[in-house]
Amino acid sequence: MGDLYDNRLNQVLDSMKKNNLTGLVVSDPKSIWYLTGIYNEPYERLFVLYLSADGNHVFFLNKLYNISQKKFREVWTSDTDDIMGSMASNVAKSGRIGIDKVWPARFLIPLIKLNPEVEYVLGSDCVDDARACKDKEEQRLMKEASRINDECIQAGAAFVKDGITEKEVADFIDNKFRELGADGNSFTTIVSFGKNAADPHHEPDDTVVKEGECVLIDMGCIKDHYCSDMTRTFFYKKEPTDEYAKIHDLVREANEKAESIIKPGVRLCDIDAAARNHIAEAGYGEYFTHRLGHFIGQTDHEMGDVSSTNTNTVKPGMIFSIEPGVYLPGKFGVRVEDLVLVTETGCEVLNKVDKHWKVLGK
Repeated sequence: MGDLYDNRLNQVLDSMKKNNLTGLVVSDPKSIWYLTGIYNEPYERLFVLYLSADGNHVFFLNKLYNISQKKFREVWTSDTDDIMGSMASNVAKSGRIGIDKVWPARFLIPLIKLNPEVEYVLGSDCVDDARACKDKEEQRLMKEASRINDECIQAGAAFVKDGITEKEVADFIDNKFRELGADGNSFTTIVSFGKNAADPHHEPDDTVVKEGECVLIDMGCIKDHYCSDMTRTFFYKKEPTDEYAKIHDLVREANEKAESIIKPGVRLCDIDAAARNHIAEAGYGEYFTHRLGHFIGQTDHEMGDVSSTNTNTVKPGMIFSIEPGVYLPGKFGVRVEDLVLVTETGCEVLNKVDKHWKVLGK
C-alpha cells in the first residue's frame, strides 16, 4: 500500500507546486487518512499533517493519540504545552501556506499572529481535487458499498406492509446495513410516503403507508471508509395513477439521459442540463428544485457537484450522483438516483436495482 499513499501524496505536492504553495496544512481527518492510512478523531486537539514544498513534511500530534508511523517527521505536544508556538516554529515563516477549509479558527488565528510574514490562502483544492478522482482501490471499495446498498434497498422495499410507518422502514434499513457488513449509514435514511415525498429531505416520522401512495427511499451506507447513496421511488399495493406514472417515467428518463452523455471532457453543467431540460420540456421544471448531483467518497457529499453553475469537466475516476426529481407540494414526489463512476470512455452505473416504477405489497 506504500505506493498507493505515495501516489496520492505526489498528486497533492504537484498541485501545491502549481498553486505556488510553500506549505499546506491538512487537518481534515479523512484527508489525512487518504494520504497516510492513519485515521484519528482529534476532537478539540491539534491534528495536522503539514506538507512542505521542500519535502520537510511534519505530522503534528498530541501525546494522547495512539498513532504509529515512520514516514513523516513528528512533533508531539501535550495539552499543557505551547501547542501553536510549537507549530509556528516548525512551519514556514514566509511564503504562501494553504489552509484546510475545515481547520478551526482557534488554531489558524494564533498561527497568523505568530508567523505574520506568511500569506495564508485556502488550500483545500490541492487535496480535494486528488480525492475527486478515485484510484482503483477506492473504486473497488465504493462498488462494494453500492452492492450493499442495492441489496438493502430491495429488502427495505419488501418490508413495507399495511400499518407500517416511515420510521419503522428506516430502522429496518439501518439494521439491515450492519447485518450485511456495512459500518453504518452515510447519512440519515430517508423514507417518505405520499405527500411527504414532496420534501426532498423529509425525515422519517410516524406516517403510515396507504394504498396507492408513493414510497420514496433514499439511503446510503459506509463500508471501509467509503460511502454509497441511491434513491428509488415505488408505489404501494396499487398501480400508480396516470399522473404518478407519467412523472415517474419522466424522472427516470431524465436520469438515463444524463447518464448517457457522461464521459471524460463533458462539462458537469451540461450533464445537469440534460436532465433538467427533459423535465422542463414536460412542464415540470419549477418542481425540480435542486442540483442534479454531488460528488461522493469518504463522505456522502464531497467537494464538487453536478449543477448548472459547475463548468468543470468530467475526468476518469470521478464518482458522483445523478438524482433528478419532481416534487409536487401536498401531493407526492419522485426521485431516481444512481452513483456513476466515470471511465475512460463513458461511465459505469454503480447501482443495479431496476429504475422503472414497481408496485410493492401485491
